[in-house]
Amino acid sequence: MSARGKARNRALDILFEAEQRQVTPFSVIKERREHTDQIINPYTVEVVEGVVSLQETIDEFLTTYAQGWTLERMPNVDRIILRIGTWELLYNEDVPDSVAVSEAVSLAKTLSTDDSPAFINGLLGRLKELKPTLLA
Repeated sequence: MSARGKARNRALDILFEAEQRQVTPFSVIKERREHTDQIINPYTVEVVEGVVSLQETIDEFLTTYAQGWTLERMPNVDRIILRIGTWELLYNEDVPDSVAVSEAVSLAKTLSTDDSPAFINGLLGRLKELKPTLLA
């Protein structure tokens, strides 16, 4: 796994833990830095900051285009993977669109249900198609 892949995976862990514990992702990062030997890659922090700062807009896009699914109905890990994938796809110019989608699908294959990769691929694929109008 690439350094960015590891950083992306760590960001998912942090966002997931924060949601489960109902704390901020930044407090999770702080705790990990203070109480573990874990090194938090700068890209992990960039992903977390990006998702948190744009979560309302990202969630609006996901709600609008996830046909038949509400955010609350999605498995927690899928929702977080989609948030990360959407942030990378729409707001991180350093990540090619196809890489953002494929990395999110890869996370889903490893961490979620058998149906999740196809769902995530479809939803992010739709956002990729609509990207010019979403960001207009």
